[in-house]
Amino acid sequence: MTVTRTLPSSVSVPALYVAFELGSKGWKLGMTSGLSVVPWVTGVAVADWTAIGRVLERAKARFGLPAAAPVVSCYEAGRDGFWIHRAVVQLGVDNRVVDSASIDVNRRQRRAKTDRLDARKLVMKLVRVCLGDRDAWREVHVPSAVDEAARHVSRERTQLTQERTRVINQLRSWLATYGAVLPTRRPVGWWLQVWDWAGAVLPAPVQARLERAHERLQIIEAQLTTLTQTQRAAVKAAAADSPLRRLIQVKGVAVTGASVLLDEGLVWRDFRNRRQVGGMLGFTPVPYQSGEQARDQGIDRAGNSRGRALSVQLAWRWVQWQPSSALTQWFQRRFGAAGPRARRIGIVALARKLVVALWRYVTTGIVPTGATLKTA
Repeated sequence: MTVTRTLPSSVSVPALYVAFELGSKGWKLGMTSGLSVVPWVTGVAVADWTAIGRVLERAKARFGLPAAAPVVSCYEAGRDGFWIHRAVVQLGVDNRVVDSASIDVNRRQRRAKTDRLDARKLVMKLVRVCLGDRDAWREVHVPSAVDEAARHVSRERTQLTQERTRVINQLRSWLATYGAVLPTRRPVGWWLQVWDWAGAVLPAPVQARLERAHERLQIIEAQLTTLTQTQRAAVKAAAADSPLRRLIQVKGVAVTGASVLLDEGLVWRDFRNRRQVGGMLGFTPVPYQSGEQARDQGIDRAGNSRGRALSVQLAWRWVQWQPSSALTQWFQRRFGAAGPRARRIGIVALARKLVVALWRYVTTGIVPTGATLKTA
């Protein structure tokens, strides 16, 4: 997403450019004052902001910059998240968080790579971006502290759901090795009532393992119930015209789906157009054209994987619960009579259109054409 900034856009405006190369034991700072100036790289201890402030002052003196010269910094998004961004901003620095996958690298079979070299290359990229080269990289939209914290509920629920599926699949696989099946109803002690292919009870070590897995499953179920109640409470506490209440009013969109879309940034990312919405989900088309060769490589899948997976699920539900909507009718005309493979391709296109329509609905109140809202 492109963000408007008031940054130095000409070499006539002196500024210090800083790139943070983050490590678990120390940080490297690459600094320069322009494209023609050789970067200076030095190291500091992790999160030693006092030392970083002294280094910035030394860098300004080294490059002949005034003490009041603005400082522009960047670092690659990764394990450390956004707390470094907030700490740097408190120092009066204009910081950017960079998508690591968008940075070009040397495609030779072997290339030199060290933290020092990476800091030098990153700071020169920063200078290019500040001078107007928008294609040098892609930046990550930094959420507010409140929005970032709110994501933990829906993300934990997704993780627990996957963990529940994993445990159930383990139970099935363990029982399959004895010719048994997992019962649908599983009260306490169910593993004692399961027989193998010969009609004998399962061995004691197997029963003990099934018991421990059942206990883990009960813990997961209890935590899922707690998170579900938390999400429902958030819906009740939300204002009637809030994005969350608007989304769940649409038939086919449940509380969980609405929570994930909003937590992953359907609103707080401040999209400007539908292309940015599709880019956030990784639905951007990737054409390939070279000389006489031309083909479509599909979507780039470079966006938010959780939002992308959920949007596809919502698209299938939309076809089921919103048959009279314009989006469903478009899908049925294009892919309704096609085979399963074509429908799987078409549902991705529908997912992109659907999320764009839902984004417009929660931000402007425009209901998707032909969509049905839930009755109160």
